[in-house]
Amino acid sequence: MKRVLYLILFTTIIACAEKSEKNTTEGEKAIEVEKDSVSTQDVAAIEERLKKDGYQTFSYKDGDTTYLMQQYYMVFLKSGATRSQDSTEAAELQKQHLAHLSRMYKEGYTSLTGPMGDDGDLRGIVVYNTATLKEADSLANLDPMVKAGRLKVEVHPWWVAKGGKLK
Repeated sequence: MKRVLYLILFTTIIACAEKSEKNTTEGEKAIEVEKDSVSTQDVAAIEERLKKDGYQTFSYKDGDTTYLMQQYYMVFLKSGATRSQDSTEAAELQKQHLAHLSRMYKEGYTSLTGPMGDDGDLRGIVVYNTATLKEADSLANLDPMVKAGRLKVEVHPWWVAKGGKLK
């Protein structure tokens, strides 16, 4: 029951989160509009700014559409070696874990976060929007659940079109 309540709380926090505070350029914000309204010149300018900030990108054209691809980092949160905390300590760690994830989202370091739907070794996924794998790994390892050994992280580069949306 506690897990369901925490899941509802976390989903509510993320759904209600305010606009990202992470420093973004106007060009990055522009890519979030419908792809048909962004010109090839705008995509090139956005790509140039992202590369200047250390992000890995490339663009390609498919018919009349130019796609700007950016490398994100998918972090798998897996069960850690230390899962023997009592229920009070585990509940406090969960609260701190959700606060950490909420902060990462509000500051613009994460784009997508969620738990897995089963009770396996893979506990959740977080997609980090950082320039390097090292930065994503460092931020993921700041999670109180990871520090306590209850979770461990596995980081993988992941290419996604800027402005893409889940359907």
